[in-house]
Amino acid sequence: MTTESSSAAETRALAGALAPLCRPGDLVLLSGGLGAGKTVFAQGFAAALGVVGPVTSPTFTLVRQYACPPNPAGIEQFVHADLYRLDTLVEVLDLALPELVDDAAVGLVEWGEVAAPALGPSALHVTLAPLEPPAGALDDDRRSVTVAGDGPEWADRRTLVAAALEPAPGAPGS
Repeated sequence: MTTESSSAAETRALAGALAPLCRPGDLVLLSGGLGAGKTVFAQGFAAALGVVGPVTSPTFTLVRQYACPPNPAGIEQFVHADLYRLDTLVEVLDLALPELVDDAAVGLVEWGEVAAPALGPSALHVTLAPLEPPAGALDDDRRSVTVAGDGPEWADRRTLVAAALEPAPGAPGS
């Protein structure tokens, strides 16, 4: 399923629409080049989970953990990882992300394509890709956002994911 975002605010809102679909133990794997909007997506996702305070890319620490307020889904912690600086799958395994994302946490992994082979078949895969600006546009922040829920844990939520990607009535593109 693919949609388009035309601004950082729309990317945050899209992430915010997807976050409530997560359950404890879920992993969200973000892919896209430098500047694609992965950290912006993470910020919107964390805000929707109720994380208070700044959410920044954990580039040098690799993993940050944030407490979530009580919520109906039972998610107590948001685990945010950035694997940009890792070179091998062994380094990904050393982070022990599955152990950090337990039955009370949700994990979001920037550069998730690096971790996918080590994290199992079930994840929400989000790919962000900047789009070419229209002719004459000086400042364009449009990007495509492709989302796929893989594995049995996402099979019953595919319809919900598709609905979350629909533009709100009155929004550009609706």
